[in-house]
Amino acid sequence: MSDETPKPDELFGKIDYRTPAKGWMDTPVNIRKGMYCYASNPKSVKNLGLPNARAWNPLEDDWKLPENWQQILHEGFKERLDKFRSIKIFMDICVRCGACADKCHFFIGTGDPKNMPVLRAELLRSIYRNDFTPTGKIFGRLAGARPMTLEVLKEWWYYLFQCSECRRCSVYCPYGIDTAEITIFGRELLNLIGLNIDWIATPVSNCYNTGNHLGIQPHAFKDMLNFFVEDIEEITGIHVEPQYNKKGADILFITPSGDVFADPGTYTCMGYMLLFHYLKEKYGLDVTWSTYASEGGNFGFFTSHETMKRLNAKMYNEARRLGVKWILGGECGHMWRVISQYMDTMNGPADFLETPVNPITGTRFENAASTKMVHIAEFTADLIRHGKLELDPGRNDNKIISFHDSCNPSRGMGMFDEPRYVIKNVANNFYDMPANTIREQTFCCGSGSGLNAGEDMELRMAGGLPRANAVKHVHETYGVNMLACVCAIDRAALPTSMEYWVPDVDVTGVHELVANALILPGEQDRTTDLRGEPLPGMEDADEG
Repeated sequence: MSDETPKPDELFGKIDYRTPAKGWMDTPVNIRKGMYCYASNPKSVKNLGLPNARAWNPLEDDWKLPENWQQILHEGFKERLDKFRSIKIFMDICVRCGACADKCHFFIGTGDPKNMPVLRAELLRSIYRNDFTPTGKIFGRLAGARPMTLEVLKEWWYYLFQCSECRRCSVYCPYGIDTAEITIFGRELLNLIGLNIDWIATPVSNCYNTGNHLGIQPHAFKDMLNFFVEDIEEITGIHVEPQYNKKGADILFITPSGDVFADPGTYTCMGYMLLFHYLKEKYGLDVTWSTYASEGGNFGFFTSHETMKRLNAKMYNEARRLGVKWILGGECGHMWRVISQYMDTMNGPADFLETPVNPITGTRFENAASTKMVHIAEFTADLIRHGKLELDPGRNDNKIISFHDSCNPSRGMGMFDEPRYVIKNVANNFYDMPANTIREQTFCCGSGSGLNAGEDMELRMAGGLPRANAVKHVHETYGVNMLACVCAIDRAALPTSMEYWVPDVDVTGVHELVANALILPGEQDRTTDLRGEPLPGMEDADEG
């Protein structure tokens, strides 16, 4: 973390909820370090086929825009109003009641009124009223309208990238306005004139080139899993043998590349491998990994509808190439938001695949009848429910666990109970956070939708404050020392947030806990968990 990032007390002390002296239209945008991500790399923008690829700096006056940038935005706005009825409705029906205002973690953490969802959306609505409504054209500012200027554009860019598209605000809107859709729409407009951030553009570009956000070549992906094979054998005495690109396998497994290359996601990945080995040995489960469709995440979601569609399609193209029956997806966030909310209208239904049936339990996943994809938490919960896993939850007794409902699988997918069911069967100590901070009302990690960079750390820590505050409550009340989640972005972002706000709490994926508890056929006496830390009662094993 940068030395320039304020300390927790300093950051907390900066929050000011008082009404500003000037109205929001008269308050100029102040783009400052720590609150924004770097501009996109022109090579990435060019590779994506997006316009106006060039080097630019948000802190400089000249953003090197096309001469007709206002016309491009106007035409892009009009095209999308005609194409997406939801955008037109969301522009028109908001009554600015403010029900969403204090529901946004970025507003709670910064106190900046322009981070209230209603006002962030108003940044776009003001242009909509000016350009597309009679009252705005006649009454102008009195009707909440304003012309598009360079100052307004910079305000758009700054605040649209201070939204993680988590949709918590939409839960509380009495009219059902999805402000995340407005952010998606606004970012898509910005991309028309070459305004993106590198933490989004480069991962998407990498995914186009190599099939994953990190730009890892197929052989390197395989090599990394083989490193895990060695670690697993050292810890358990079991040699697992993952299958790669196997044609005719029953199931294609796809997970975020962050699980393969970034701690603590790597331990979650080892958990998948151990689970699949167990199921293959006992029940003959036939699962293959792909070194080409090696990414479940979809950063296209933060770029444009077309980019999102293209990245979603690669998983299904690989499923078709390999001839599998259905797809099992790992612990990811936006992969599941895209699958659950956009897949059918973009690339589906995937009629060339079968409706998923668990070959071990016979359970038919009717919720996946169209998408043909099952979340691994659903899959594992089903196995546990039917008594197909031999588990020793005592192996996780050194962990007092709470669960973070990742925004996209929870609000975007409706999955609340399955991860909790799994955790409660593989561990003995579990405590939920307060009711208004979990399930559909869950707070975001503060780093989603492409904001998990190193240069915007003040923004991330401010946005992560509400989640951290709920974790602090269960840490102080119940001694919680481990926060579980089912999202690779969370596993990358929450350790930093916890270290900053609640330093005694660590972060894990659910299937790391599963692997710790799983009693493998033929395993050696296990003395450590997947992280190499002593299992409960084994603290003195080395000395003995």
